[in-house]
Amino acid sequence: MTTQGTDPEQLSLPKIVVPPHPVWPELNEKETRALKDRIKKLLKEQNGVLVAHYYTSGALQDLAEETGGCVADSLEMARFGTEHKAETLVVAGVRFMGETSKILNNEKRVLMPDLAATCSLDEGCPHELFSSFCDKYPDYTVVVYANTSAEVKARSDWVVTSGIALPIIKHLAEKGEKILWGPDKHLGRYVQKLSGAEMIFWPGSCVVHEEFRSVALERLKKLHPEAAVLVHPESTEAVIELADVVGSTTALIKAVTDMPNREFIVATDAGIFNKMRQLAPGKILMEAPTVGEGATCQSCANCPWMGMNSLQNLEEVLKTGKNEIKVSSELALKARIPIRRMLDFAKTMQKNN
Repeated sequence: MTTQGTDPEQLSLPKIVVPPHPVWPELNEKETRALKDRIKKLLKEQNGVLVAHYYTSGALQDLAEETGGCVADSLEMARFGTEHKAETLVVAGVRFMGETSKILNNEKRVLMPDLAATCSLDEGCPHELFSSFCDKYPDYTVVVYANTSAEVKARSDWVVTSGIALPIIKHLAEKGEKILWGPDKHLGRYVQKLSGAEMIFWPGSCVVHEEFRSVALERLKKLHPEAAVLVHPESTEAVIELADVVGSTTALIKAVTDMPNREFIVATDAGIFNKMRQLAPGKILMEAPTVGEGATCQSCANCPWMGMNSLQNLEEVLKTGKNEIKVSSELALKARIPIRRMLDFAKTMQKNN
């Protein structure tokens, strides 16, 4: 049985204001190398480590790996931060990722290049409104996507990422639990379809993944019939139905390296191409189309909030110490419980596989 979430208009959700894509000054090779050297020195002086998401720029991803940091999805970013001995975690991504690092490492200093780098899913799920929504369904287990604020996480029973959402929902469904899911309705419905769980949905969505257009994707598939279509489950159902592989960023990267296809059409943030090209240099990668009927192209396959991270403001934050993530001890204690449930579940899965 599936129960649809309350109508968005009835909930009076906030309007998401999508910022313009940042334009950073172009640096030549010599300038880039000098900037990276300065950042490396600052990281070393401050016993810091850089953790970058796959959707940030290639320059940031490369620097993270060059300095012993981490380039990963949000689950692995959280795990890496808890296991690394650095006193300062510099999180290149969006705000909820920095908050998650702070929640799990309250004793560490957590910096971000830009605290305004948020997420449409987080913005569209205010904790007061979400908490009231949850109160209407007291017998439902609250499961929230990682793309949420610390306050929303603290209100939940479980936190999940796209990579681990399905096995956790299957686990809860097998126990007979009903699920209140938030905030991404597309990911929630994809998981519900595969798990058979009884679920209600918060009506949120990602401005990047909701822009991919199925009709235009079908046309591109006809032009490239041998190409495999890789889709993130935050996309619409119509786009997901055209996919050869549906999965998290990590799963899509693995598909490019493991599948025999030479060509791939990729429906997720184009920042992922940096790692894909690194691991599979002979493959041809194409962005899934964000044009066609109903398209607004506010993000054009690049999250504008992820684009707020750069080498320039990374150096600035290390020099000044500004943009430190703060989460109260009390809030961190509450939010840590559902996050730890996810991490412990993931660890158990690894042992059993």
